[in-house]
Amino acid sequence: MKEYIHTVQYYETDKMQITHHSNYIRWMEEARIDFLAQMGWPFDKLEGLGIVSPVLSVNCDYKLTTTFPEQIFINVKVKEFKGVKLFLEYEMKNKDGKVVCVGTTGHAFLNAKGRPVRMKQDYPELYQLLSTDEQ
Repeated sequence: MKEYIHTVQYYETDKMQITHHSNYIRWMEEARIDFLAQMGWPFDKLEGLGIVSPVLSVNCDYKLTTTFPEQIFINVKVKEFKGVKLFLEYEMKNKDGKVVCVGTTGHAFLNAKGRPVRMKQDYPELYQLLSTDEQ
């Protein structure tokens, strides 16, 4: 997959002109949406099929600070996929290739009634793509 690029916005920084820690979680969400779109499964397609994907967990490990207007290059990969639960890993680097943050998120695939979706049976193409991406 092609990496997602985020440019640090001025409003994402604090009084010290350093990116506020909460924004890295937003960037992971942006990168996840882009990751799915690159796979051919944009969020509007999932929602159109009645699939929702709530966040179950988030973990961030901050390595270096970032500032406005740096570009942050975010690589996303599947850490683990068990059909209903998807765990993604994120590695964020600055233009010099230095890691600024690593993180993980956990998600579920549910239908509109909040019940687990049987991805392997109901959406085998997406199931296969997510399973193939695991490393």
